[in-house]
Amino acid sequence: MKTVFKIGLVLAFVLAGVSAQATDTLNGAGASFPYPVYSAWAYNYHKATGIQLNYQSIGSGGGIRQITNRTVEFGASDAPQTPEFLKKNNLLQFPAVMGGVVLVVNIKGVKAGQMHLDADAVCKIFLGEITYWDDAKIKSMNPELTLPHKMITVVHRSDGSGTTAIFTTYLSQACSAWNDKVGHGTSVKWPVGIGGKGNEGVANYVRRSGNSIGYVEFAYAKQNKLAYTLLKNPSGHFVAPNFKTFEDAAATGDFEPGKDFYLWLVNAKGENAWPIAGATFILLAKEKKEADMKTVKFYDWAFKHGDKKAKELVYIPLPESLKNKIRAYWKDHGIY
Repeated sequence: MKTVFKIGLVLAFVLAGVSAQATDTLNGAGASFPYPVYSAWAYNYHKATGIQLNYQSIGSGGGIRQITNRTVEFGASDAPQTPEFLKKNNLLQFPAVMGGVVLVVNIKGVKAGQMHLDADAVCKIFLGEITYWDDAKIKSMNPELTLPHKMITVVHRSDGSGTTAIFTTYLSQACSAWNDKVGHGTSVKWPVGIGGKGNEGVANYVRRSGNSIGYVEFAYAKQNKLAYTLLKNPSGHFVAPNFKTFEDAAATGDFEPGKDFYLWLVNAKGENAWPIAGATFILLAKEKKEADMKTVKFYDWAFKHGDKKAKELVYIPLPESLKNKIRAYWKDHGIY
């Protein structure tokens, strides 16, 4: 999988060498957040069915745009779309898997899980109000670390991104200054920093840039051996990003089919919940029944056979009760 993450733009690359003559192809585009798990699912689905998934990891903004324009069979977005948006554009929406966005740093001598940050510090770093790593606020949370008097290089997404939507929604809820000055969405006007395209681009920038900080889906942090931080959650605990803290956040979610599963999972109230968690969603065009059924067959197969692989990549599979709600939603719309 290592090469896949570094190339990371068209999922069909994963299937190179398996079979050049796929009997069918399913075309999708969008979020890079779930790319690692979709890649693994697609490889196994192709072996089981002969159907190839051609998925372009172009960011949630691109996925929303392409399905709205009907240029792909499904779009993918980490930012849930409101029922009003879906109705206006004649779209369906359902979650596929859950995961966590993490902060990663590249500071000499600082290893994964050593740095502690709270929402206020993160907010001020990304606003450009904290500019050096040895700032008093950061030092007070990290008395055991030797932090350099070096300027912080902030790395953010340059493309329309659901990962950005999750991260900026977290900041907007936890930090009034961020909400007032920047806000949240798939694209925002960043006060400081440099932009990388996709989770891949941000991970690469942080890996190459000393004294940097960025945000990526956790699988990209692990794949690139980046030092992730601990974060203080709304319950006041510093928690590490891992399957258990993501699962604790996911457990707070009450996804409702009547609202097309629209829900944010950031700043969950669970005692050990990771504060920047989120689901990633699939968008379908209501009138494209044949394409929708192809997409549904893939995700239904993944719901039945993909949980183990999702867990290996530190994603949270949907609980069976939610999978059954999604199947009922598909059936109600005549695509299951």
